[in-house]
Order: sequence, then C-alpha cells, then structure tokens
Amino acid sequence: MAGPKPSKPSIIRTNVYSLTLILFLCIFSYLFGLWQHGGPTSLLPATTSTTTVVDIACSTATATATAPKTIDFTAHHVAATSSEAVMKTYPLCNISYSEYTPCQDGKRSLKFSRRRLIYRERHCPAKSELLKCRVPAPYGYRNPFAWPTSRDLLTVEKAVQNWIRYEGDRFRFPGGGTMFPNGADAYIDDIGKLINLNDGSIRTAIDTGCGVASWGAYLLSRNIITMSFAPRDTHEAQVQFALERGVPALIGVLAAERLPYPSRAFDMAHCSRCLIPWNQFGGIYLIEVDRVLRPGGYWILSGPPINWKKHARGWQRTKEDLNKEQTAIENVAKSLCWEKIKEKGDIAIWRKPINHLNCKTNQKLSQNPPFCPVQDPDKAWYTQMGTCLTRLPEVSSNRETAGGELAKWPQRLNAVPPRISKGTVKGITPEIFQQNSELWKKRLSYYKAMNNQLGQSGRYRNILDMNAHLGGFAAALIDFPVWVMNVVPAEAKINTLGVIYERGLIGTYTNWCEAMSTYPRTYDLIHADSVFSLYKDRCETEDILLEMDRILRPEGGVIFRDDVDELVKVKRIIDALKWQSQIVDHEDGPLEREKLLFAVKLYWTAPAEETASESS
Repeated sequence: MAGPKPSKPSIIRTNVYSLTLILFLCIFSYLFGLWQHGGPTSLLPATTSTTTVVDIACSTATATATAPKTIDFTAHHVAATSSEAVMKTYPLCNISYSEYTPCQDGKRSLKFSRRRLIYRERHCPAKSELLKCRVPAPYGYRNPFAWPTSRDLLTVEKAVQNWIRYEGDRFRFPGGGTMFPNGADAYIDDIGKLINLNDGSIRTAIDTGCGVASWGAYLLSRNIITMSFAPRDTHEAQVQFALERGVPALIGVLAAERLPYPSRAFDMAHCSRCLIPWNQFGGIYLIEVDRVLRPGGYWILSGPPINWKKHARGWQRTKEDLNKEQTAIENVAKSLCWEKIKEKGDIAIWRKPINHLNCKTNQKLSQNPPFCPVQDPDKAWYTQMGTCLTRLPEVSSNRETAGGELAKWPQRLNAVPPRISKGTVKGITPEIFQQNSELWKKRLSYYKAMNNQLGQSGRYRNILDMNAHLGGFAAALIDFPVWVMNVVPAEAKINTLGVIYERGLIGTYTNWCEAMSTYPRTYDLIHADSVFSLYKDRCETEDILLEMDRILRPEGGVIFRDDVDELVKVKRIIDALKWQSQIVDHEDGPLEREKLLFAVKLYWTAPAEETASESS
C-alpha cells in the first residue's frame, strides 16, 4: 500500500534549495577560474565591432553606431621576432631619383647592346642595388587636373616642352601634341571614314611609339581604350605626360622581347611617325604586332613612308628610298596574310585574316615566314620574339573566326569570353566567370561604403589592379570616369590576361619582385588583392611596398585585400612609410581571415633647398 504523497509546498521548497545550490557552485567555479587567469581585465575584448567607414583623406574616420575608430589585431597577431617589432624607417631618396624608373635606368642601360634598341628594354637592378628609400616628388609638385580637363591641360611643373602653350597658371596641348597637325580628333575622324570605329567591334587598341598618347586620349570618347607605349627617353618623358593626362600608357619598346601582352589582344594597332623599322630584321616587329592583333584586327600606318610622293622633300629623303621602304613593308604584311584594305592620303590600313586556313596554303608555297612550332602564344614575360608566324586556333571553315568571335562593346564586358567558353583557361568555367563578376559588384559596393571618396567623380582617374585575375574589379568600375591597368603577375597560377582583353579591358604582365615599367606618381588608386600571399617567400614585402610608394601619387589611395597575418606585416611597413591606414573586416564579416586594409599616401615633396641645390 502506497504511503502518503508529499504536500505541494514541500516539493517547491526542495527545488528552490537545489537550484540555489547549483547556482552558487557555478558562480564559485566561474570566479575561481577568473582568478586563475589574470583577473577581470582579460574579459574585455580588444574591439567590440569591426565595421568602419574610412575617409580616404584619412583626416577623419567615422564609425557606425557602436563601432570603435580603430581595429586592433595586435592582441592575436604579433611580431614573430623582436627584430621585426622594431619600427624600421625609410628615409627620402635624393631628389635626383624623383623621376627614377628602376628597370629602365639610363645609366644601367648603357651596359647593353644598342642593336635593335635592346638597351632600352627592361634591365632591373640586382637585389643589392634596390633602393630602401622613398622616391620624392619634386618640390612644388601638384597632382594633375581631374579628367577630362587633364586630357588637354597640364600643371605648370610638368609642361616643359617647347610645343606646349602657356595659359595663365597652366599649359595646353596644341591640337593633341606634335603627331597630328590638325589635331588628334580630326585625324581619328579620317580613320573613321575608312573603318568603322563606332559600332563596338573595335574596343581595344595598341599605339606603338605613342608620343604623348593623344591618339589614345581622343579614342576614349569613342569607347575605344588604347594601350600606349614608348621607350623611356632621356628628356621628354612622353609616357609620363600621357599618364599625367589620365591616359593609359607604359614604358615599352619593340626590341628583342615580346611585348608584355597576350596573343589576340587588340582589335586595332597603330603607328604614326613612330620610327619603328617595320621592314627590317626579317619583319620581326610586324610579326610581333600580328601576334597581339586579334583575328580580323586592323593595323594603321601613317607618316613615313605613306604618301611619300607628296612628302618626300619635307621628310628630306629621296623618293626612291621611301618607295623601297614602303614596298618592303607591303611585302612583310603580305607574307603575314594581311590584306591591305585602304590607303588614302597619309593613312594606310591593313587587316589580319580571321583565320589561317588560306594562309596555311600560301605558307606551304612561300615558307616566309614559317608558322611557329606549337607553343604558348600568350607567354610574353621576358620571352624572345621570333621570326615565325604565331598560329591562330584551328577552325573548320573559312568564315569562322579563330579563337571565337567576340561580342561588340559594351556587351563584350559581361559576355563569357571565348577563351573560357572554349575551355582553354584551366579551372575557369562560364559559371565561375559569372559568379566572379557578381562577386566584384558586391565587393565594390563594400569598398564604396568603406571609402566614401571612391564614388566621387574626379577623385581617381588612373587605377592599378596588381592581381587582376578575371578583371572583375575593373569591370565593376566601368561606369566610373576611370581606367584600370589590370596586371596578371608572371607568377600567377593561371594566365588570365587574354580573358581580360576579351572582355574589352586592358592590362599587362608584371613580376612584383621587380619595378613596374612606369614613372613615379603614375596611379591615383592601387588595388592589391592577395598580392602578398602570392609573393610570400618570393621577395621582400618592403620592396613591393616601396615600389607601390614610388608609383602612387601623393594623396593616392590603396586597398589591400589579404590574409590578416600578411596585412599586419604590411601595416607595420606602411606606417614607417608615413602612410595613414586602417584595417577593416571582410565584407562577409569578422569571422573571415581575409581582411581589408585601406591606406593613403600623404602629400609630401622634396625640400625646396634640396631641389635648388640639385638644379644649380
């Protein structure tokens, strides 16, 4: 027989006593553990939030809601050794280095052959010769005018050429420079009467021996973007003028090595009085133009020897000599299977075939030049030119465009590039390409939220993407008044520069353990995505950052994206470079190891007295 049931109040009392005992034991254990691990101060987090809006001028940093003004990773990411913890300093270089281009240095170039202008190619300093100082801007340096004013006007200290007109406190290019007596716009209109420049079929162009890049500058209004290049000259620095104008340009020369661009990159190539000996050395320079010219692309030649009957006396050359030169050029173009489609006035235009079916038949008969053996036609970093014809991809009919037909601009930007749709880029599918495009739209929105000047018209013009991959960052910026130099590092696992060009964008190969082929103070904004992870154990982080400092304009910005450990090392060095910077979280939140580092190079120049003593 069951005993009597306990009353309800007694059950409640028992439960209360049990709960009180458990609570007491929990609190005691917690406090005991806290006492063992250093007291209550260890409970305070280093930061409570990581969402920060950064003003690129770095004069203020406005935080959202409860966010702190700085994000400190030092509690968990500290220097590996005591020597790293010591702040290194980077003094100013001598004013004589204000226009220093390490891999095109005039003194070093004298050690190399002048044959075929080899001495003007890239010849970089040895590791022991690398500068460990900050290249100064000349005293009084001012950043260029905002685009499009900069296309026609220069700041005073830059305009030192006798063909530039002085107007108050600024200088003006007369009609686009010396290359086009009637102005670059009128010259381009003349070309437009011979081939269609307005239907979007021509988007990328290359200008060899570009002068001050007026041709490229005025093509921009026609939605054609031009890669202009010229050698490093000793006094005029014309590529530097082009960059100051806000026009894409690189230091470069047709000599012994391939141009640093992939095959089938450009819709149009151009030479106006560029002084390149197209008919010499077995036609090797036209053969190189053929490599980078897209199937169906155009080559435009103006100036000597075109229209020699009219200009022979003004050029101070005999008609026989000029006729011989033009005939030799015509023969080289014919041997490449190009078709001369127009010659009118001072302009002659040839067209490359859309495939090599008929050309192969002709080559079997002439064997001049022969087709290259099977090789990578996109390999173009320190790669020797050849006197053989670069093979186009195979086709099945005369009407098929080798490598695939490109969409017209602007649809070309977001259409799946033929290199991807045909499966020739390892590991990149159409789906991956499209996802990458959407990803960069998202990332750009986040960048704009962090850097409230990124969306301001005129704040930036020349932008460098140091590790461009598929060109997604540049594509996301397409509606901004900027241009982007998309770099595919020579050490990248996948060569994607051909894809970038098939999108209607431009770029180049570079090894970031060396200096870039450009002048100091070239870029307004630099984007460095996973650059330091890529070059880890390849070269010194400080050397890459000193090169970035050289090519970044005063008050220019940098967006670093990398593993947090790499960014902590980078921040330590750029603090020593006198940049202002701030680390913020990844757009997907604080749990991502990849972080962002926004930085700005402060305005400074060489001291006035140093500049004066150097010029005296």
